[in-house]
Parts: sequence; C-alpha cells; structure tokens
Amino acid sequence: MTYNQLKQQKQHLLLDCISGSTAYNLNIPGSDIDKKGIFVLPQTELYGFNYQEQLSNPSQDEVYFEIGRFLDLLTKNNPNILELLNTPGEFVLYRHPLMDLVRPDEFLSKLCLDTFAGYAHNQVKKARGLNKKINKPTAGERKSIIDFCHVIYKDLSIPLADFLKEKRYSQQDCGLTNLAHFKDSYLLFHQHQLSDNSNFSGIISGPQSQDVQLSRVPKGLESLAVMNFNKDGYSTYCREYREYKDWEENRNQLRYSGTIAHGKNYDAKNMMHTFRLLNMAEEIAVNHQVIVHRKDRDFLLKIRNGEFEFDTLLKLISEKLEHITELYQSSSLPDRPDIKKTESLLVQLRSEFYEEYNYGSLSK
Repeated sequence: MTYNQLKQQKQHLLLDCISGSTAYNLNIPGSDIDKKGIFVLPQTELYGFNYQEQLSNPSQDEVYFEIGRFLDLLTKNNPNILELLNTPGEFVLYRHPLMDLVRPDEFLSKLCLDTFAGYAHNQVKKARGLNKKINKPTAGERKSIIDFCHVIYKDLSIPLADFLKEKRYSQQDCGLTNLAHFKDSYLLFHQHQLSDNSNFSGIISGPQSQDVQLSRVPKGLESLAVMNFNKDGYSTYCREYREYKDWEENRNQLRYSGTIAHGKNYDAKNMMHTFRLLNMAEEIAVNHQVIVHRKDRDFLLKIRNGEFEFDTLLKLISEKLEHITELYQSSSLPDRPDIKKTESLLVQLRSEFYEEYNYGSLSK
C-alpha cells in the first residue's frame, strides 16, 4: 500500500487527525496544516513481503502509522504517538469505533520522563546548532590548504601565505618533499633554486585540493623553510563548511528570517517546543493526562517571538528538568506500559477489523 492508495481507500483508516501547531493551539499566520493518522494494512499485505509500517506524502506533513507500528511506539511512550492518541475532538477528522479499545490512560508510564524530556533535549541541541551556525558561520570564500599551513622561517612559525607574500613567491612555483619522522611536515623549495629547465609541481594543485603534493627535488638542494600542514584541522573545516552550505541551501528561509529578526540568534521554534514537551511531561506526572491543546500558548509564543535570552531559557530548562525528575520519582505511574496486554490488543484490533470488512477474502 502507498500513501496515495490509502487516501483513495479510506476504509483502511482507524484515525485521521489534524496535528502539529493547529492541534497544539500554537498556530500563527503562515503555519502549515499537518495531519497524522492510523491505518490497517490489507490482510494479504500484512502476511506478505509488502508490510508498510508508515506512509506519508512527499512533504512529510501528512503521516499515517500502521496499527502495529502505532501500538509499538505507544508502548515506548513516543510523544508524537501519545499526542495523536489524545488529539482534541475538534481536530479529529475520522475515528473508527475500534479506537475505543485503545485507552490513553493505559499507556502512560514513567517512560514519559525519558521520551518527552529526551525530545526536549533534542530540541535544545537543534537550537544550539542554529545558534552556532548563525554566530560562527562558515561563510565567505572557501579556504584552501594554504590557509592551514605554517612555515618555520627565521626561527618563527608564520602562516605560509605570509611567507609567500614576503618572498613574493607563487605557491605554483614551490616544491615540497617529505620531512622524515614528522607528520604532515615538509621541506619547502622554490623554482629559482633550479638551474635547469625543470619545474616544481606547486604546493597544491588547486583551491579544491584535499592534500599537498610533492615534487622531485635535485639531490643536495638546500630547503628554504620547513612547512607543516594542519591536515586534521583542514578536514574538520571542510566537513563544517560542507554542512553549513547544505544547511544554508536547505534551511527554511521563512523560519530562518524570523530567527534573525528577533535578534536572539537561536531557533526560537525549537525552544518553544522544548518547553511545550517539558510542560506536557510535568502534566503527565501530576495529572496522568496528555494535554495536547496548550493553555500556556501566550508563554510559548513569547519564546517563539524571541522575548527571552538563550541563556535564560537554558537555565529555566535545567531547573524544570530537575523538578520533573523529582515528580516522576514519586509518581504512581507504572514503570512502563504492559507489553503483553498491548500485543493482545493488537491481535483483537486486527481480527475485528478484518472480520468487519472480510479482508481475509482474496477478492478484497
């Protein structure tokens, strides 16, 4: 089954909901409309090689979980799945009567501390990552190997570029040979030292080079300097530069512009969801309930609007995590959901669903 087939054969649906910011009560002008749901595979596909545990549209803003996958994630207290199961009624587009068998309160456990707080921690990492990219962007013209080389000259260590400038040398007219027993270190020579019509190969072949290149040097020729290439530093720079360019190309420009506009230089949307998840974790510990519709909308949108300093939010998160941990230690919630009971529920749901639609028949 594919996403398009599911949309055309809606008899396979158990649940179809509007999710995301709309269900959270956190939508603003320009917010996307996301959807999540649950479906049951045709019986022949369940028994065959074409089991699909999840279906989605190309933009990933509509995601549907096969009932087996859904219940598996439910026993792991996955936040997205618990939110889907507890979607407010006004955002439920379709709900099969069999969903009455899936009772939300039977799946809440102390695992929520790790899953909700874990998701929150991940959001902080994302916000930190954007903060780093904005404040230390690998922008401008790409550096070359030359920028990661130094030479020992006149008892000083100076950048290779400064050495070449002082000597009025071109890197293309220089030659290198290995310096034995010294990692990534070389003896440096220049074209003017050659008495015949031969040429050195140059230090690098071009600006995109991944390593220096060696030259054939006449025996007995005295080197002009010792050069070291910080190869590890260059490799790290190339990786970070590539990651930055990928991020720059693929980033959500509207969201990025909003981040720059509020002037705090972190992804405020990720930080907003961090607090949403932590608040939900606290409510689960205290009330044994997943509250999707956020009554703390004003506070959360203040975070999204960049009304807090990044360090202030990190301090609040640290304090909140400590408080929530104490709540879960004294909570009466079970350690984890009952796996065997959930497995029996899955068998019951499939059996009743296939019996209702006679999906056991090959004609279906």
